[in-house]
Amino acid sequence: MFKEYTQYDGLALAALVNTGEVSAKELLDAAVYQANQLNPKLNAIVHRFDERAYAAAQAGLPAGVFNGVPYLLKDLSFHFSDEPITMGSRSVNIMSKNDSEIVKRMKATGVNIFGKTNTPEFGLIITTEPKAHGVTHNPFKKGYSSGGSSGGSAAAVASGIVPMAGAGDGGGSIRFPAAWCGTFGLKPSRGRNPMGPLFGESWDGAVADHVITRSVRDSAAMLDATSGAEIGAPYVIAPPKGTFLEAAMRAPRQLTIALHQQPLVANTVVDKEVIAVLEKIAKQLEAMGHRVIPAEPNINIEQFWHDFLVVVCAHTAFTIDNIERCYGAQHIQNLEPQTYNMAMLGRSLSAVDLAHAKHGWHDSQYQTGLLLETYDMILCPTVPTPAVKHGVLPPSRMDEMLMRTAGLLNKGMDMGKYAFSSGMIEKLSSPVLGKMGFTLLGNITGLPALSLPVGMSKKGLPIGMQLIGRMNDETTLLSVAGEMERAGLFTKLAFEKYS
Repeated sequence: MFKEYTQYDGLALAALVNTGEVSAKELLDAAVYQANQLNPKLNAIVHRFDERAYAAAQAGLPAGVFNGVPYLLKDLSFHFSDEPITMGSRSVNIMSKNDSEIVKRMKATGVNIFGKTNTPEFGLIITTEPKAHGVTHNPFKKGYSSGGSSGGSAAAVASGIVPMAGAGDGGGSIRFPAAWCGTFGLKPSRGRNPMGPLFGESWDGAVADHVITRSVRDSAAMLDATSGAEIGAPYVIAPPKGTFLEAAMRAPRQLTIALHQQPLVANTVVDKEVIAVLEKIAKQLEAMGHRVIPAEPNINIEQFWHDFLVVVCAHTAFTIDNIERCYGAQHIQNLEPQTYNMAMLGRSLSAVDLAHAKHGWHDSQYQTGLLLETYDMILCPTVPTPAVKHGVLPPSRMDEMLMRTAGLLNKGMDMGKYAFSSGMIEKLSSPVLGKMGFTLLGNITGLPALSLPVGMSKKGLPIGMQLIGRMNDETTLLSVAGEMERAGLFTKLAFEKYS
């Protein structure tokens, strides 16, 4: 077996295949061995199809930039033909008839897909602890969250099962688990990567699919392969000058960076260790020749979270309704309480409520755009704290009881409106929304944003820092990230503790 498998990123593994030093089968052997050894401890992968991957290696994979590289897909929005998709739900078990457009483009790079990774139900919370498949453990510390909703993908990459894996981000779901698992995660600009053919956009454009990776250059190379409009795309955005990979490999010009320190969700406390890493990275960027200046977007934080939740609840109601219409009521009969209640809230909202929320999104977009007229990008924490223990972020048993009661009461009165007006929603959602106090900005505005693995807590848990760029300017973000990686600022990966 190829014992040096974990020493290489995806591009380097493909180069070995292209020169004949190793075969695609040998790489798959190594990935399967890693999965067999580590997944029982992590629960990162929830569905395997090794035989299909071996058959693909035998038949010959596309000669793309990632020829022969073992690969995993998040079990949420990535449809892979003739394999089931559960979306992290006990109810849903749908056989995908076709590949998603982004999966087609990923396959064309030569990756060899052999499994699906764990995700919370419908990707609705930022920890991967679904009742359907169980918790995914943080590779650095068992019993701690891997983040979400791409927690399975982040754990698989951080532990050395694969060098990269498919992921998606609707409120921080690439960056959040990347930060807590010590990997690199880029959320592309709105419209950069395809979301079809089933949808033109998800959560009114808040969601972007891409990858979680070990290296900056792997993320850039995959973005080169997957980006661009598809049939029926609601957005067609300008391609970069040159390639994203070239941008990741070159030094950036001198930049002026806004230091964003105040979370955009009220009553959110930023951990002292996170603040220390933020200050350290700001100084290191200044030592590289960049200017880092404290500056905050002028955003109404009391309205910010509310506008986001209104849109997500509306789309959750649509998702449940759409699954029932397309696949039958049996696929929505055993939903988790928070999913059921978010759908209930969504049904209680009017079209006017949704329009008001989207107007609030525009105001956030405008105010952030004003800030980025002066600054090239924004530096801030990815998450206010290092990873928390399992059981902290999902609703408690008492909260679930309240949710079930609300669901029963809703049969006789409009509990959705009451839940918002009474403050109940703010109370129940604050543990999750508070952790998203820095990531939500990228989703509401559609701006590109990435998480850098640049710190460690005293407990040995990763701390990520975030860069948010101007619209459609992933190239500058990737240039800075590559510069920091080459300077040795990235922390070591979790797989080294297993080797």
